[in-house]
Amino acid sequence: MNVLAIQTSPNQDGLTAETAKRALAGAAAAGHETELVELNRIGIEKCRACDRGWGPCRTEGTCIIRDDFAGVIDKILAADALVFAMPVYWWDISESAKTFLDRMRRVETGHGFKRYTEKLCLGIACAGGSGNGAARALYLLEEYLKRMGFKIHDLVPVTQRNRTYKLPMLEQAGRALFD
Repeated sequence: MNVLAIQTSPNQDGLTAETAKRALAGAAAAGHETELVELNRIGIEKCRACDRGWGPCRTEGTCIIRDDFAGVIDKILAADALVFAMPVYWWDISESAKTFLDRMRRVETGHGFKRYTEKLCLGIACAGGSGNGAARALYLLEEYLKRMGFKIHDLVPVTQRNRTYKLPMLEQAGRALFD
């Protein structure tokens, strides 16, 4: 099986990056192929809402913007499972995660929200500082993922306070993705 992780923090050595890597380490230990995409290291523009929001993304399932978005979608389509790790900013999904998910949602409208119905997804929200907002951000992520048809494997809030036991748990979650 193939597991793709999308890591949406600009900090490549921070908590969010570590959670994605731990989940992939668990999947690799279980014999699965893994790949990490760091969303902030590639170019993905904001949705332009072409034709007042009814452009080819919603009617044909294609986006007119020529950036790295289509390549990431191809990787998701080729994967059997997705790990989506995001930092929490002000009790919300990070800007890069929201930009990506908004475009993905629009394109999936043109495909009837059916392309991901057999794909498992592990959602991770990482709240630094106070640790507040992880549960709310996970709720929002879950709504995006469910609407696009993903099967939710687990939703994991991680904070600076609980990282010592959540990071090993994410390795176990990666191992157990297909159990």
